[in-house]
Amino acid sequence: MEFPSKLIEEAVNQVSKLPGIGKKTALRLVLHLIRERPENTFALTDALNKLRSQIRYCKSCHNISDSEVCSICTSHLRERSIVCVVEDSRDVMAIENTAQYRGLYHVLGGVISPINGIGPSELNIESLVGRVANNGSEIREVILALSPTMEGDTTAFYINKRIRDYSVKVSTIARGVPVGGDLEFTDEVTLGRSILGRTQFT
Repeated sequence: MEFPSKLIEEAVNQVSKLPGIGKKTALRLVLHLIRERPENTFALTDALNKLRSQIRYCKSCHNISDSEVCSICTSHLRERSIVCVVEDSRDVMAIENTAQYRGLYHVLGGVISPINGIGPSELNIESLVGRVANNGSEIREVILALSPTMEGDTTAFYINKRIRDYSVKVSTIARGVPVGGDLEFTDEVTLGRSILGRTQFT
């Protein structure tokens, strides 16, 4: 791809490093920024600079935060006896969007994946064990809300093994056929778990 300017080429190369952005899309975005009013482009770059320099991770749950402790952990409206364990901050946002959960979170920062060189020590598992051990009387349930993959199941099994000696209930999110889904197109594992995890019809 030929560029009329080295500045445009450099900007396209940087933008195309973003996930899901190819060179053509990056070029379209860069040309759009050139056509924009200067203050709009500077507002974007200023927001990105602040993002990289000021973003923090909550020292309690490891969720993305603007302060040392996130707004969820400090909220007096949250149910402090339940901790939902998730892979990353996107999962927190997804669960929050359901408006069905009012407990706390713990963000692992990934899942155990030996093939990718990710072991328990690379994740925020020790701090979770510490939370359960130090707040045993306050935390009554740990929900393992991890993806139903081999890596997710391995991580859930490891966490359960680490905290099962404490007086805390360990549960997992339900897995089953999605609303609007056809049984004939559902994979065998999901369908089997749906049968085993069946509930009473009401």
